[in-house]
Amino acid sequence: MDKPKLGFWQLWNISFGFFGIQIGFALQGANVSRIFQTLGASIDDLPILWIAGPVTGLLVQPVVGYLSDRTWTRLGRRRPYFLAGAILSTVALFWFPHAGMLWMAAGLLWLLDASINISMEPFRAFVGDMLGRAQRTAGYAFQTVFIGAGAVVASVAPIVITQYLGVANTAPEGVIPPSVRYAFYAGGAALFLAVLWTVVSTREYSPDELERQGGYQRISGPVGHDDLTVPKGGVWWLLAGVLVFGLVAWFDLDNPLYILGGGLAAFGLAQIVSAARVRRRARVGALSEILSDLHSMSPVMKRLALVQFFSWFALFIMWIYATPVVTQHQFGAPDPTSQAYNDGADWVGVLFAVYNGVAALYAFVLPWIAARIGRPATHMVNLAAGAAGYLSFLFISDPELLIVSMIGVGIAWASILTMPYAILCDALPQNKLGIYMGLFNIFIVLPQLLVSTVMGSVSSTFFPGAPVWSMSIAAAFMLAAAVVAAGLPRQTEPHDGVSA
Repeated sequence: MDKPKLGFWQLWNISFGFFGIQIGFALQGANVSRIFQTLGASIDDLPILWIAGPVTGLLVQPVVGYLSDRTWTRLGRRRPYFLAGAILSTVALFWFPHAGMLWMAAGLLWLLDASINISMEPFRAFVGDMLGRAQRTAGYAFQTVFIGAGAVVASVAPIVITQYLGVANTAPEGVIPPSVRYAFYAGGAALFLAVLWTVVSTREYSPDELERQGGYQRISGPVGHDDLTVPKGGVWWLLAGVLVFGLVAWFDLDNPLYILGGGLAAFGLAQIVSAARVRRRARVGALSEILSDLHSMSPVMKRLALVQFFSWFALFIMWIYATPVVTQHQFGAPDPTSQAYNDGADWVGVLFAVYNGVAALYAFVLPWIAARIGRPATHMVNLAAGAAGYLSFLFISDPELLIVSMIGVGIAWASILTMPYAILCDALPQNKLGIYMGLFNIFIVLPQLLVSTVMGSVSSTFFPGAPVWSMSIAAAFMLAAAVVAAGLPRQTEPHDGVSA
């Protein structure tokens, strides 16, 4: 027995909360570098200031996934996390544009990222909970539509507020422009209301209903020691972290690389502690279960993880460097206080709206394409289009022609948000969708962490004052993702209808 097919409006309600979540996420992506530079950050400092996203995602999503798999309340198991994350995100968005100092803005980015992650992670598992195999590509495509639509609204908000409401997009040195402040206020309200819509308009299946539908086994408590897979490489991860620390100190490398070393060492130490607890037959906790599930990933998930790693490495480079690239290379304005710089920053918002709008529209045809050539082949072709879009930044001087570049990026973005989850969902145990979706997020977070700690050094060493070359690195990583995706086993695509 499979889950019943849902109609158009039921699929709409399941995913509508992502519209608000993406408004908050896109406001952050399009404006945080601008805010950091306004408050005095240099281009080379931007990657380390963005480290909040990777670290909070790395810590929050697996834990929230683990907990939501075991949460059963009158509100359901995923929806309590939607609501809690939405409330915290709204508070952070309202507060963010009032950051008067760089350290305060960095701290608020941590709060905003953690809050968005609390809401975002259970939404991925929610589609798998509510939809049968025949509708999963359509379900994740609906999420992509709302992600694209929300990002379009957020990306154009500052320029719309400036051009149509007459709100200034410039301010004295060290002050965040009024147009950005009002965009964050509107975004906070929209995020909360959209998530609330999904919370009140959907009903989750109970454990009994999921068991009757098949493929689900209720998790009643911690697993037994004999059911755990204990990773054995903890010592090597710890030594790798220590080695990175030593190299940074010996060669006087950039301090942000200490964060990379600390992350490697912490991961190794966590594995050592977990293995020791299992050997002593101590009480099995969340850490041991999460590490066991990470070590037990299926071959399909492992290859998809590598695809995600490469593609998100490229995306994070774009999110960090799009503003300095466009303002310098296409607008010729490196000074954050100049009118030309702020016009260029507003144009970045338009470009982000373009690629997200393309993604929202392209998501409607993804199930149709996947049904004809398969999910992996669809993903490979789309990632290659994204690589071409990034590479074209190096050869375009007219800002308006960057719209063409963003069409390729939008095609890749739609696929990144849809196809890996549709492929993965069929390869996961249904009672652990939350934890595995959280673990899958690690391979989105790791490239962000690497970009945050390494790209500053790469930029200042190899192309100081010319951030446009960062787009060539993004293109190379997106192309690598396409090559790895080509090796995924062909997955039969059932009919992805949206009607009952």
